[in-house]
Amino acid sequence: MLSLMLPRRLTALDAMARRSAAVAGRNVATLRPAYWLVMLGGLLEPVFYLFSIGVGVGALVGEIPLPGGRVIDYAEFVAPAMLASSAMSGALSETTFNFFGKMKFMRLYEGMLATPVRPIEIALGELSWAMLRGGVYSAAFLVIMTAMDLTTPLRALVALPASVLIGFAFGALGMTISTLIRGWQDFDMIGAGMFVLFLFSGTFIPATAYPAVLRWIVEVTPLYRSVHLIRGISLGETGLVQLLDVLYLLAMLVVGLFVAGRRMERLLCR
Repeated sequence: MLSLMLPRRLTALDAMARRSAAVAGRNVATLRPAYWLVMLGGLLEPVFYLFSIGVGVGALVGEIPLPGGRVIDYAEFVAPAMLASSAMSGALSETTFNFFGKMKFMRLYEGMLATPVRPIEIALGELSWAMLRGGVYSAAFLVIMTAMDLTTPLRALVALPASVLIGFAFGALGMTISTLIRGWQDFDMIGAGMFVLFLFSGTFIPATAYPAVLRWIVEVTPLYRSVHLIRGISLGETGLVQLLDVLYLLAMLVVGLFVAGRRMERLLCR
């Protein structure tokens, strides 16, 4: 019985993967030249932050001590946080604003459901497309970090899949939010939430600098866990805590994708 069920499941998974890839391929096929300017802007933003704060302000700050007692240049401290923040903002931008427009106003997904494509496969396809964009951002920024001697090439290779995981986790969260919001005005709240996370996730100062209660709140936020993971890899200080970061992001991905898929079924199949 098991020998008969296994090929069927593998065939179902293969069909699911092909339909999800078709959704992502549709986005690639409809790209316009102006979209590359948007991608360039998304890449340059963390680079500007790195040079203005990491290098510029870093010249005034000098070195910064880590909780373990190690002292590093301020630019080395800020650069991994910019990478994690870029992975977050790129994934959320694609899976909130663009995803919401396709679902609520263009009605694109209703046409897709006339084919064998299911809501969860649309979610997987859109998430994969978001990560193509996020992966380009991450790879380009890691090249800059390596060129500036802010990390080593080997650590950069390890940090790339970690940044992709961050993008997947925030992308799943973004799609869930998109199925819950009511209109374009709600995007102001999303932008405000992203900015708060950007400022208070150990991005520019260690979380230990905050009062105890605020520190505990900071340390359970998804961007802090992302920054902590990338910073540990970039600085060569990995351990069990980074494993907890990975499990946190995987749980966020699974829950977000599950909720987004269920919500899309209710919204599109009613």
